[in-house]
Amino acid sequence: MNPFVEKPIKTAEDFYGWNNMALKPYNKFDVDPYTRVRIILANGAEYEAVWFSHQFHRHERDNDLRRDLATLRRKEQQQQKRIASLKPIGEGILEHTIGYEQLAVDLTAIFAQRESDRYVKQAMDFALLEDFDHLYRYADLLEMDKGIIAEKLVGGYTELMPGRPTISEHRFPTDDVKRFTNYKKASSLTKLDINILTAAEQQTMNYYMNQAAFYQNKLGRQLYTEIGMIEEQHVTLYGGLKDTTSTWLEDLLMHEYTECYLYYSLWQDETDRYVKKVWEEHFNDELQHLHVAAELLQKHENKVWQQVIPNGDFPELLAFRSNIDYIRKVLKETVNYTARGEDYSEVGDLPAEAKFFDYQREVNGKDSDVASHNIIRKYIADNGKDYRFQTAEHPVEELRERNRDNTTVGR
Repeated sequence: MNPFVEKPIKTAEDFYGWNNMALKPYNKFDVDPYTRVRIILANGAEYEAVWFSHQFHRHERDNDLRRDLATLRRKEQQQQKRIASLKPIGEGILEHTIGYEQLAVDLTAIFAQRESDRYVKQAMDFALLEDFDHLYRYADLLEMDKGIIAEKLVGGYTELMPGRPTISEHRFPTDDVKRFTNYKKASSLTKLDINILTAAEQQTMNYYMNQAAFYQNKLGRQLYTEIGMIEEQHVTLYGGLKDTTSTWLEDLLMHEYTECYLYYSLWQDETDRYVKKVWEEHFNDELQHLHVAAELLQKHENKVWQQVIPNGDFPELLAFRSNIDYIRKVLKETVNYTARGEDYSEVGDLPAEAKFFDYQREVNGKDSDVASHNIIRKYIADNGKDYRFQTAEHPVEELRERNRDNTTVGR
């Protein structure tokens, strides 16, 4: 599939009416977990499209181009509202959060396994273990506060057990700034992976920024705040991998190509017939957007799309699947890694004067000040051991104990 040679069936003036923006929500009791994560992922992609378009609009002097952007952006906003309406009213903040973290875990694991750029793969493996730990912390809070077993929400596709402990993830800001990727040399798959992960992590960051104050108790509010700070680090990490030399119009083309690829993948992967139809409709929307972006690039910069995306054919499509074995391997091999400037190393190899240690002391203070630790500590105090779903013994010996939360791994 090469979207550049496909003929769009819609025009920029084709908008949705109100009746087509309020879609039928999924049933939270019988939805496939990967349908839920596909919806969350598509919502994040649309948020990124809107956010990028507004930034472009604010940096552009040509009002004709700004009007073209406004027309594209209005449709992106409509698409986002349609996707958001698929979430049922009765699904709570914390239940939805499990979907966010399952998405982060499995999406990152899938991309890491297919990534050919070793530096980009290293970033994915690194952040993977942190989102994996977030999923575990939220799962314990969900059972503790709501009596809901997260294993049912993740469908057994994703394990629920400690990753790199969240208390260990807090790093000095400069350690999350990485080397950018040259898109002129990178494969289409690498560019797509970076764009999609940036959008997904950005959405999670914003969700936690907004939801922290709405949680029902102090400990839950503190957990959302703490993990929200890690999501800020992840957005810096992934966003920093994007090519900083691209022009705004080149970046617009890449955004639209990414959305075409994503919706086409979701359309092919979806098991819910109703939601599958939504992905098909949105792919056709994005096909038109992509062609407009190519025309704008030609008009304003005298460039053809092949100068940005040499091979327009979609690479391997995104298909959600369980990644238990791969995550266990990464855990066993890299759980004690931390960021070290633009690279990574075992925390034990850091010099004593590394800013990581100063930041840990300043932000974390005592372990008893840290919400991600206190969630597990309270759950153990109430139940004798933590809540987990694992298919075998934990691959990291220090994280096998279930009646004490480990706060030293990775620190």
